[in-house]
Amino acid sequence: MNYEDALNRAYDKIPKKLKEQTRFNIREAVVRIEGNKTMIANFSQICSDLRRDSQHLLKFLQRELATPGEIKGKALFLGTRISASRINQKIKEYVDAFVICPDCKRPDTELVKEKGFMFMKCLACGAKRPVKNI
Repeated sequence: MNYEDALNRAYDKIPKKLKEQTRFNIREAVVRIEGNKTMIANFSQICSDLRRDSQHLLKFLQRELATPGEIKGKALFLGTRISASRINQKIKEYVDAFVICPDCKRPDTELVKEKGFMFMKCLACGAKRPVKNI
C-alpha cells in the first residue's frame, strides 16, 4: 500500500461531521406554581450563568410573558401561572438576543451602554452589535 492509498483510507475513516462540543449550557429553570403565581427558584443562578444583570432578564421576561414580576432573594415571582416550558423558551430567546454573539456564536459577550444605546460587545471576536432596549 502506498502513501496516498493509506492517506485516503484514513480520510475515509474520519467522521463527516464531528460532534460539536459546547461549553455553554443554559440552565433549566426550576419552576413552581404557588397559587396564582409562578416561582423560578434558581433565577439568580440563571442570571449568574448568563453573566447578565437580574433586572435586565426580569424586564425581558415581564415584557415577553406580559406579567408583573418581583425578585425576592434568589427567586423570581411572576404574577400569573406560566408553564416551565414557556419560561425556558423565553430564557432561550433572551440568550439568542442578548448573550450569544451573532458573528462567532460564542457566549463571551457583555452589554454596554453608549450614548443612550445598548450594544452587545463580544469579548472573543471583538464584534459590537446594537441590541434593542427593554
